Amino acid sequence: MRGRLGGGFMKVAIVGASGAVGQEFLRVLDERNFPIDELLLFGSERSAGRKYTFRGKEIEVKLLQHNDDFKGVDIAFTSAGGGTSKEFAETITKHGAVMIDNSSAFRMDEDVPLVVPECNAADALNRPRGIIANPNCTTIMMVVALQALENLSHIKRVHVSSYQAASGAGAAAMAELFEQSRQVLAGEKPTVEKFAYQLAFNVIPQIDVFCDNGYTKEEMKMYNETKKIMHTDCQVSAMCVRVPSLRCHSECVWAETERPVSVEEFREAVRNGQGLALEDCPEEKKYPMPLFHENCDDVFVGRIRKDLANPNGITFWLVSDQIKKGAALNAVQIAEYLISVGNIK
Repeated sequence: MRGRLGGGFMKVAIVGASGAVGQEFLRVLDERNFPIDELLLFGSERSAGRKYTFRGKEIEVKLLQHNDDFKGVDIAFTSAGGGTSKEFAETITKHGAVMIDNSSAFRMDEDVPLVVPECNAADALNRPRGIIANPNCTTIMMVVALQALENLSHIKRVHVSSYQAASGAGAAAMAELFEQSRQVLAGEKPTVEKFAYQLAFNVIPQIDVFCDNGYTKEEMKMYNETKKIMHTDCQVSAMCVRVPSLRCHSECVWAETERPVSVEEFREAVRNGQGLALEDCPEEKKYPMPLFHENCDDVFVGRIRKDLANPNGITFWLVSDQIKKGAALNAVQIAEYLISVGNIK
C-alpha cells in the first residue's frame, strides 16, 4: 500500500485541470485532506502554462503529451473529454497509475468498472486496464438514493425526470446563462452558443443528441449505467431537461419495488443511508432546491410520497451538486476507497 495511510509517497495527477471539474478536483482534494505528496496538473495547449495554487504551493499546468510524465503517478483523475481520455489512456496507465475517468469514454466497457462508492465500491478492485469510470452525473445522484431503496426491496422499474443545471455543459455554459439573463433583462438579443436554444427563462427538453428510439444519449446513459452500477435488472425510463439553474441537478423519481415500501420506511433508509441527506417536511415547505445545495457533498432527498398510480410505487425528489458529487467528489471517493483497502499499486 502506498500513500499517507501506508506511510508511502502519494503522487496524484489531474488531467483537464483548468476545466470546471478539474478546478473542483483541486477544491475537493484539499477539503478532504486527501493524501498527496506531489500533485501534477495537465491540460491542452490552451491551458498549459497556467498556474494554480494548491495547499500553498503554485503548480504549473503541463501540456498533456505521449511521454513518461505519468511515471510514478499513483492516481490520475481525468476530466478532459472522451476523445482525450481514449487517446491518452494507455499513456496515463502504462506505468501503473490508476486512471479514474470522468468522461463517457469507457463507462460501458466490460473490462472497466463503473463505480459509485455508496453502491458498488468493491467493483473498483477489478480493473484489468487500470481504468475506473466515473458515471454520468444524473446517474450518480439517482443510484445513491436508489441504493437505499433497493436495500428495503428490489426495484423493478424507475421513471425519472431530470432538471439539469447549466454546469453540466461546462464553465462556459454557466457563464452563458449569466450573460443571457443580463441580456434578456436589458432588452438585448441573447447570445446562444452552448445550448440549442436560449436557456435563460426557458427549459430545453434535450440533453445530448437523439438516438433512433427517440431518447437522447443522456437518457440512455441513465438506463444503461444504472444496470451496470447496481448489478440489477431494473428498467429505467428517463426524460432529461436542461433548466436555468447553475450547479445543482434535480430529479423526480418514480420507483416500483417488489413489495410496497412505506414513506416512513424510505425516510428512515435515507436518514441512515450513505451520501444522503433527508430534507422532507412538506408542512413547513422544506424540500431540496438547487439554490441551497451548491458545494454540498450529499444527495438531498425530499417530497417522499406513495405513488397514487401504483401500489408498489414510491416517488421522491432529489437535488445534488453536479460538479461536486456528480463528478469530482465521486471520483475522489473512489480513490479514498482504494487507499483504505490498500489497493493502490
